[in-house]
Amino acid sequence: MTESAFRPAYGRLLDRGMLPERVRRAYGLLAACVLCPRRCHANRLADERGACGVGALPLIASCGPHFGEEAPLVGSGGSGAIFFSGCNLGCLFCQNHEISQGGDGEEVTPQDLASIMLDLQAQDCHNINLVSPTHVAPQVLAAVAIAAQAGLRLPIVYNSGGYDAPGTMGLLDGVIDIYMPDAKYARSEVGRRLSGVELYAPVNRSMIREAHRQVGDLSLDRRGVALRGLLVRHLVLPAGLAGTREVVQFIAGEVSVHTYINIMAQYRPCFRAAEEPLLLRRVTGREYQDAIEAARGAGLYRLDGLWRPGEVGE
Repeated sequence: MTESAFRPAYGRLLDRGMLPERVRRAYGLLAACVLCPRRCHANRLADERGACGVGALPLIASCGPHFGEEAPLVGSGGSGAIFFSGCNLGCLFCQNHEISQGGDGEEVTPQDLASIMLDLQAQDCHNINLVSPTHVAPQVLAAVAIAAQAGLRLPIVYNSGGYDAPGTMGLLDGVIDIYMPDAKYARSEVGRRLSGVELYAPVNRSMIREAHRQVGDLSLDRRGVALRGLLVRHLVLPAGLAGTREVVQFIAGEVSVHTYINIMAQYRPCFRAAEEPLLLRRVTGREYQDAIEAARGAGLYRLDGLWRPGEVGE
């Protein structure tokens, strides 16, 4: 697909007059919040704080062109990142805990959020990168509807922790162009210990399958910039806690061997990591290399930083 042939998914919904109905249905999930698998039932429309720590309005910690993302998102102009405060996960080792669990951030309306999206487009960013958007998906949909009517034409990146409910994913179908979920853990027991959520593994696998059904494998323009598709992140943890081998086997075997994946080695002990003794050290070079070999052994070849457009797997 070329950039000239690309049109964001939400443009088609806008033409058909379907975006307002998506927004209405999404806001309905907030009255007794079932937006994510935690199903905390807070009345967020009345500004009750959900398990995510957020009420009726989204909190934004920062926004702007970001050059620290995966290569297909950054290109030459950067990824237009909007960092949302709050999170539906409670990771002991979160490196952004001031944002995700500390409540830092500024409340914004959907109109404000739409203006931010249009400003990022004016700065020549390649996409609108929604960082930790799960708990504010209705407000994001409202903002996209406003921004699309005002000329937004960039792909939308849904950059989540991968703990997303089927109902919410259904409302995002046809709106999101690029899904970038984490695949944090192969085992739900680890998700319970380290992130405080139930059934992380089946929820995450369902979410990744559905994301791929909606957008397919990652497609790039002639510059190597992402236009549409699935990109998965996996953080290698010490002592095999993340279950990397099982994660990559699932992605290759049940999603696609053409999945673009970023296998990350930047884990460092922080926040409440001391509560889990196995988290008290960084990942070794051998552990990271084993993770890369496991991915390649499963048939995955589009590894961020280790693959160039045009190369194919063996």
